[in-house]
Amino acid sequence: MSENKNTEHRAQKTDITRRKFLAGLAACASALSLPLNADASMLEEYFRQHFKRLDKDELNTILKNLEKEFSQKYEKAVTVKATPAMEDVLFGYTLDVSRCIGCRKCVYACIKENNQSRNPQIHWIKDLEFKRDEKWFHFKDSEPYYDPPEVPQKGRFYLPVQCQQCKNPPCVKVCPVKATWQEPDGIVVVDYNWCIGCRYCMAACPYEARRFNWGKPDIPKEELNPNMHYLGNRPRPKGVVEKCTWCIQRTREGRYPACIEICPTGARKFGNLLDPESDVRQVLDNFRVFRLKEDLGTNPKFFYFFSLGTHIKAK
Repeated sequence: MSENKNTEHRAQKTDITRRKFLAGLAACASALSLPLNADASMLEEYFRQHFKRLDKDELNTILKNLEKEFSQKYEKAVTVKATPAMEDVLFGYTLDVSRCIGCRKCVYACIKENNQSRNPQIHWIKDLEFKRDEKWFHFKDSEPYYDPPEVPQKGRFYLPVQCQQCKNPPCVKVCPVKATWQEPDGIVVVDYNWCIGCRYCMAACPYEARRFNWGKPDIPKEELNPNMHYLGNRPRPKGVVEKCTWCIQRTREGRYPACIEICPTGARKFGNLLDPESDVRQVLDNFRVFRLKEDLGTNPKFFYFFSLGTHIKAK
């Protein structure tokens, strides 16, 4: 009789513990806007550790799960890497304003390469149009939504703006959960599973280079780029902030960013700032360059210059 009572008591305790666990799980799912029947992979997505705390085995498991998830969703073979920064590499970028014609091919190449949402639209590069002036131009006088029959327009010049990959990034300083940081090669990245969507980084960025995903991203299956990086162009979820990473999935494999390759006038140059023979160093060593809002102390690694004669000066 005593043994039966003990068995019954253990069963009751087990049942109570199970009910408490399921109730807690339901509460967590509700708080996170998860369906009550959320499977293990969905829960793992929300409770994943910070990228920098993952060991090699944990990271490999996550990458394989993402490859499986995206391959099924988009019906094509997908690879997701986490290629680390190369040693003795500090990336830099230069843009020749006098050669930019405002065609926005860089914008569209970036969208396709980095799996940006089409609806709602998200662009990591913003091309600004200015009227030519003999002395100064001001950002407040720019037109980001120009739409002439053809470009370049007479009496206009163009200034593309994207993430400046600052050496002293204010966006990193304000993130309350450390979801964004600067890598050894100078690229500022985001752990999209750690971002809470507070948008502090957007407010802190003086270049308006970060974008918030207000809606569920829409990427046509036939246009998906299957070559992804965990910290780069993998599809981002709704409710996070995303940004340009200078095509980390390409540049860490020794390739140029997509915006460099597509530029029809060769206005863009990219390379290793530590290599005196690189394209970017050739520009820095031979032209007078300027950086946007340099007085703020952000120390951007994105440099602008004029290779052709002009009277325009930046302010």
